[in-house]
Amino acid sequence: MPRRLISTGSPFEKTAGYSRAVVDGDFVFVSGTTGYDYTTMTLPSGIAAQTRNCFKTIEKTLNEAGFALSDIVRATYYLAHIGDAAPMTAVCGEVLGDIRPAATIVAVAALYEPEMKIEIEVTAKRRSE
Repeated sequence: MPRRLISTGSPFEKTAGYSRAVVDGDFVFVSGTTGYDYTTMTLPSGIAAQTRNCFKTIEKTLNEAGFALSDIVRATYYLAHIGDAAPMTAVCGEVLGDIRPAATIVAVAALYEPEMKIEIEVTAKRRSE
């Protein structure tokens, strides 16, 4: 199976030299995804809403690649403020509670824009039937 690039169509992807996701065999690697609502191009102020938006974008990307949220095997969470961990993990529990991928939470000094509170990247593996 050839390597396939998944794009959101954002001009930033070409400028920065990345893809929203890369499908390689039975794996898909989803780039760090922030809390923007890409239908309105807005960024909510709260961590819970940003986390939900991350998962909406990730789910859409996975679906486009032929995967589902249930295929996620690894998640990495980058938080601009470690104090946001509790409300962020509550949303993660809602979305991934039954999936329970291997996960890491990292507190970072800053994300790309100061309004960004979280960035999530995931790896998924296609399940054999």
